[in-house]
Amino acid sequence: MLRIKKLDIFIVKSFLMLFIGTFFICLFIFMMQFLWRYVDELVGKGLEMSVMAQFFFYSALTLVPVSLPLAVLLASLITFGNFGERYELLAMKAAGISLLKIMRPLAFFVCGLVGVSFYFQNVVGPIAQAKLGTLILSMKQKSPELDIPEGVFYSEIKDYNLKVAKKNRKTGMLYDVLIYSMKDGFEKARIIYADSGRLEMTADKQHLWLHLYNGDLFENLKAQSMKSENVPYRREEFREKHTIIEFNSDFNMVDGEIMGKQSSAKDMAKLQSSIDSMTVVGDSIGRQYYKEVSEGTFRPSYGLTKEDTVKIEKADIHEYNVDSLYEVASLTQKQKVISSAVSRAENVASDLGFKKFTMENNDYNIRKHKTEWHKKITISLSCLLFFFIGAPLGGIIRKGGLGMPVIVSVLVFIIYYIIDNTGYKMARDGKWIVWMGMWTSSAVLAPLGIFLTYKSNKDSVVLNADAYINWFKKIVGIRSVRHIFKKEVIIHDPDYARLADDLEQLSAECKAYAAKKRLEKAPNYFKLWMANEDDNEVMVINEKLEALVEEMSNTKSATLIGALNNYPVISVSAHVRPFHIYWLNLVAGVIFPIGLFFYFRIWAFRVRLAKDMERIIKNNEQIQFIIQKINK
Repeated sequence: MLRIKKLDIFIVKSFLMLFIGTFFICLFIFMMQFLWRYVDELVGKGLEMSVMAQFFFYSALTLVPVSLPLAVLLASLITFGNFGERYELLAMKAAGISLLKIMRPLAFFVCGLVGVSFYFQNVVGPIAQAKLGTLILSMKQKSPELDIPEGVFYSEIKDYNLKVAKKNRKTGMLYDVLIYSMKDGFEKARIIYADSGRLEMTADKQHLWLHLYNGDLFENLKAQSMKSENVPYRREEFREKHTIIEFNSDFNMVDGEIMGKQSSAKDMAKLQSSIDSMTVVGDSIGRQYYKEVSEGTFRPSYGLTKEDTVKIEKADIHEYNVDSLYEVASLTQKQKVISSAVSRAENVASDLGFKKFTMENNDYNIRKHKTEWHKKITISLSCLLFFFIGAPLGGIIRKGGLGMPVIVSVLVFIIYYIIDNTGYKMARDGKWIVWMGMWTSSAVLAPLGIFLTYKSNKDSVVLNADAYINWFKKIVGIRSVRHIFKKEVIIHDPDYARLADDLEQLSAECKAYAAKKRLEKAPNYFKLWMANEDDNEVMVINEKLEALVEEMSNTKSATLIGALNNYPVISVSAHVRPFHIYWLNLVAGVIFPIGLFFYFRIWAFRVRLAKDMERIIKNNEQIQFIIQKINK
């Protein structure tokens, strides 16, 4: 029997409140980005509020599936970041509840969101996309609202250019009006200048009523010619002139059947049906084109009848020189042959180009329908993938609020968007297989989500900067420095009498080790990779050194504490083969660039180890002198 625990209700409630807020924020951001693309189609056209409301409503419906994954990622990051920051996640784990059990109720909730996203993709989205496309196409065809600026040419009225020096917004009067009319073409252009005028819209919003006062009209009487120096024209002076200009400023909805044929306006069943239909049509057209080309342009004996072919075979003519036939022809015949060949080649190229365009366009439409079919699934599943990325990341980062989670969410979503958009374009253009391009982003996110979930469940320090800094220092060879301080409470004082002898013995071992290993000389390249033993001698020296340092750190002498900090931190394995596995060392040695890198790195560490031995010996002598002063 399924029981819902109070902890599950608490987790879902914490996530749900954040999810609702982040969803509307993401939807608003995507809508502003979408609005910016069509701002030129909306501004200055006097659209009614009902049209604008439809535009925002349909655009919001189409953007819901895109907003859901980012909202899930951001909400899960903030939720688990808050749990970690308030130590609630630590308390849950201390009670024996693993991260997977904490994520379980939210995982079921996100699975429900996957279903909602798929419903919007497959049912609501196509309808909204068709309505939105029809609305945008209608807005593009609507004429702009008439608002003539001062001092510049206004060209929004078709076939007219108007310039007004000044206008009175209260009375609607225009002053110093200059009009270029190109209605009958540039060759019969009409230029009108008037002291004043007024422009009004007719009641049906289909025409403009232009009233002009005290002006001149100039009109060409015939087409202009480049050879003619004088062009006759007609000039007319008028005190009052009235003209009707065609200007449709009303909003008319276009036929919605146009957008209904787009791939984005179809559900999965219609997409599959269209794919099958276009595939059958493409195959039939392709076979017909192949038949036409093989039997027409590229048939083996083009221009020869069956009887001619039989005569050639009976005559046993296997080879003949075309150039010699061309050379003996007359000039007229040569020109006729060349002209015929060029004309035939151009016709063949034009015919093949048309056939190529037809087939490529059909294949492109098939790929667009296939990408849209896969897109409905991949975008829906991305909600679940983002949840398994955001929740573990929130548990690892342990930072709530809108700071770090927002930055991480934006970075992850940008990476996902780049990969997804690249795969989509590659699949649409036929450079990749369709399913490969559309599922690339999911194939990248899924392992990342599994890795982060595993690391967070094991409390691994994936994003701990110190761990990566220490690893980098280890690779480069940067080591830490000793920081020994005087202790406030000392239980056992050092045995200074014995320490002097131990330091002397340590110095002797360091001298013997340095002389035996010849550390300053370059190691043998081949023996380096064949060795399969650890350097136990340097390990023993390091253990003795650390034991002496630990005992002498109990001293009360500040001078001795300062001398202890001069001891180096020895790397006991950096000067030998890089790997503990024998065959891996052989492979590294065989691969020349890698082996050469490790060889010079080991050589540098051997030289540093030799200097460390000298430094230990010198520091032992200094500490022996300090101990003698302490004993006195």
